[in-house]
Amino acid sequence: MDRETTCLFSTGTHSVSYVTTPSDEVATKLAEGLLSQNLAACVNIIPGVKSVYKWEGKVNTDTEHMMIIKSRTSRLEDMTKWIRENHPYEVCEVISMPITQGNPPYLQWISDNVPPK
Repeated sequence: MDRETTCLFSTGTHSVSYVTTPSDEVATKLAEGLLSQNLAACVNIIPGVKSVYKWEGKVNTDTEHMMIIKSRTSRLEDMTKWIRENHPYEVCEVISMPITQGNPPYLQWISDNVPPK
């Protein structure tokens, strides 16, 4: 059997998380830290995301970088804690959703690169 048919996948065992940052430098530093701490298998960094949000009663518009982080759901608490400790924002965005469907070999690759808690 090939790898695709032998990989088992349970819905919700993997997650994707979104984090915004003020710059590419911050996003890259956070991504490298997540990988070195084995809290993520992959981080995509998308520049030029326009964010419109309310902060301290005022509407703000900023250009940010969006991080898309792939990990195990069992590591989300540790990942969120690490991001909060290393992110420059007072209140940083860390939003996570379970992966309900995906390419089984890719999901297995996430599992291979992020140890379970």
